[in-house]
Amino acid sequence: MYDARTSYLENAVATASPARLVTLLYDRLLLDLDRAAAALGAGDRDGGRRHVDHAQDVVSELMSSLDPDAWEGGPALMQLYTFVMSELLTAGATGDTDKVAACRELVAPLAEAWHEAAEQAAEPAAPVAPATPGGLLGIG
Repeated sequence: MYDARTSYLENAVATASPARLVTLLYDRLLLDLDRAAAALGAGDRDGGRRHVDHAQDVVSELMSSLDPDAWEGGPALMQLYTFVMSELLTAGATGDTDKVAACRELVAPLAEAWHEAAEQAAEPAAPVAPATPGGLLGIG
């Protein structure tokens, strides 16, 4: 069913900056992990597995969007994503709530860091002071 909420979400994603898209993925990943832990903790293995499966989809998207060669920390972040994916595969197969919680503990600080980075990237740049006395290009 197509409703106003779906339209709003699609528009928000379509118009988001790359940094904002990453934060949206992290937010959804945390939500999936919370829902998976709650469902598994309540004995709902099917519901928990659905949320773990969606969390795996999000991690997969994060992995595919990461260029590990673009910055010094890229390879380490890819290793972390690979580890989280492996843990989620195990958690989905076994219903292990502790593994889901451990993944959340790893992901939460990353989500916070990406949010901070996105906020900094969105801030307008400070005006550059003229390098020479007398104004820009030495005029004035």
